[in-house]
Amino acid sequence: MEKDPSCYQDAAKTVVGDGLDTEGTEVQLDDFVGAHPNYNEEEEEQKYFRRKRLGVVKNVLAASLAGMLTYGVYLGLLQMQLILHYDETYREVKYSNIQLEDIDRKVLMGINITPIAALLYTPVLIRFFGTKWAMFLAVGIYALFVSSNYWERYYTLVPSAVAIGVAIVPLWASMGNYITRMAQKYYEYVNYKEEHVQEQQRAPRGACNTYIIVFQTIFYVCFHLSFVCAQMPMLFFLNNYLYQLNHTLSGVKHCGTLSHGMLPGFNKTVLQSLPRSINLIIVESALMAAAFLAMLMVLVLCGSAYRPTEEIDLRSIGWGNIFQLPFKHMRDYRLRHLLPSFIYSGFEVLFVCTGFSLNYGVCALGLEKLAYLLMAYGFSASVCSNLALCMLRLQRQIPLLAGALIHAALLVTLFCWAPEPRHLVQAPLLYAIAMLWGTGSALNKTSISILLGMMYEDKERQDFIFTIYHWWQALAIFTVYLWSGLPMKAKLSIMLLTLAVAVGSYLWMEHKLAQHVAYRLPRIPRPRHKMHGYRYLEEDDSDETGSEGDGGKDNDDEHPAEATSGDELPKDGADQLG
Repeated sequence: MEKDPSCYQDAAKTVVGDGLDTEGTEVQLDDFVGAHPNYNEEEEEQKYFRRKRLGVVKNVLAASLAGMLTYGVYLGLLQMQLILHYDETYREVKYSNIQLEDIDRKVLMGINITPIAALLYTPVLIRFFGTKWAMFLAVGIYALFVSSNYWERYYTLVPSAVAIGVAIVPLWASMGNYITRMAQKYYEYVNYKEEHVQEQQRAPRGACNTYIIVFQTIFYVCFHLSFVCAQMPMLFFLNNYLYQLNHTLSGVKHCGTLSHGMLPGFNKTVLQSLPRSINLIIVESALMAAAFLAMLMVLVLCGSAYRPTEEIDLRSIGWGNIFQLPFKHMRDYRLRHLLPSFIYSGFEVLFVCTGFSLNYGVCALGLEKLAYLLMAYGFSASVCSNLALCMLRLQRQIPLLAGALIHAALLVTLFCWAPEPRHLVQAPLLYAIAMLWGTGSALNKTSISILLGMMYEDKERQDFIFTIYHWWQALAIFTVYLWSGLPMKAKLSIMLLTLAVAVGSYLWMEHKLAQHVAYRLPRIPRPRHKMHGYRYLEEDDSDETGSEGDGGKDNDDEHPAEATSGDELPKDGADQLG
């Protein structure tokens, strides 16, 4: 029996139809997963790295504003509480049996003495939590200090003050490290096509200097505004309750260079009426909100300083090595020559807030003008931090030496000048000195941070370097706390001598660098990974620091020859002048 020919025709049509459906499906699939006809890979890559660069700028601004709010809240609250607790009527009426004066002394001791031990734990803390989370933890401790003032008792104020002392050095060391790392990341996102960036190798020496200068300048412009923010509680709240200068300064006989201690003869009653408790709670709540905002800015807006693999490698060198490396870095002569500058940096910032403001400003103009005097200092320091940008065109020594010259002239002026008590005609001169002191402070602090970022470009060393810097600064602040009872001439003489030693030591360091004198840098141990995961399946641990074929060359560039002590010496002078 023969089949109908129409059956063959139908089968052929079915096969052809199936082939056409398959081809149509393949065309649709190619349209879906294939390259878009208008897709420009280079343009998309540029957009991606532009977003990355904007993210870095966002990180810098967020960290800078968080630091400004944190320090402003801390200074403002401490200043307001010390003035309130100084008034004997306030103490007797509100806290007659808890000895507020003794508590205040212990609070100041906790804040100033605790940082002495910071060199022992700060690097371990930063490496354990990571740079961003160390910042967040420290800002949270500052917020804890604010919250403790809702209920002023020994068991709330003193422990929170000790916690502040513990957090001071980790906060500013992690901030300095974070800003420097952001400058290096910005360089990577600008030069993403360079071979050393794509292979995650070390950048050429000095390549990131421009971004370090700009980002550190942005940070200190914001940071110095904290002195302005700190005066808001006094300006809008406390000044309404203060006596005029004729009452508060009635027993003061000598000001300025003739004074001893902290403004002897100052009236024990400075409040003409006591602030209501509800008003104090409102002010403290506003400060608490600002501290909480700073925490949120660090938590939400600040990105990580390192890649996750880099964080693991930084911890994996061993906690014993992390503990020892800050001490080993102090054998580098560059760092030793900068120690007097670190010390003077601590001297001058506390002197302007205490010695100058009280023994010169308040003694002549009254306590009600204290806020305006410190605001003049803060505004001037913030604006003049921009002068550090001249390091983009001029030699790096110029801003630091210019700041030292300004402070030397002011110290000599203050040494020779004793303003008359209750004499308002001297106000313009005092405001001018405050603004000039702010100019010198801005040049000093911004230049030191930039200098450290330029000289120590290795991401494995920066947290150690900034820890050493802020630890010595904290020691200097502790020294100023101890000398509070000395005559003003003795304080000014110590500061002038320290400044002279700092300038001479810095110039000697620059001379030795120009002569290509080798400096000692401790060797950073290779990471020792104890975990076995997808990153460490290869026997040679290919993503360890310096193991991608460039590690030996980079180590040779920075430390070509091992010293007998285990430290290393640089080979060529070009590597020393970063």
